[in-house]
Amino acid sequence: MYKKILVPVDLSESDMTQLALDAALALAATSADAQLRLVNVQPLVPVAFVDYIPPNFDEELRELAEKDLAALAEKIPLPPGRATSTVRFGAVYPEVLAEAEDWGADLVVVGSHRPTMATYLLGSNAKTIVRHAKCSVLVARQ
Repeated sequence: MYKKILVPVDLSESDMTQLALDAALALAATSADAQLRLVNVQPLVPVAFVDYIPPNFDEELRELAEKDLAALAEKIPLPPGRATSTVRFGAVYPEVLAEAEDWGADLVVVGSHRPTMATYLLGSNAKTIVRHAKCSVLVARQ
């Protein structure tokens, strides 16, 4: 059914990440050649803080996120090469949407908290991904 499934991963939200991964794996199991791609988006450092952080801060952040994503990808029960990961820098939803388009995803599986008044007023990344994605989106909730 779905061949290329993108899963945005928030490394600080393990329960929500696991929920999305479980849904993505269930869908990937329906196809013999489905691929899973984990994407983590790291925020850009505001210009005002550049003088206060080490010069290689972004690279260290990337390496740490790549290591954590690789460890997560290793636990995915798919044949070698069918689970990959990448780290992007910027705002969450534009980078997730860009990765979906660049990689050619036909499904994005995103974990989301139950809506609260705060997310109704301020919006959420999941809502924006659903609204603007050029492929199907599955929102996994507890």
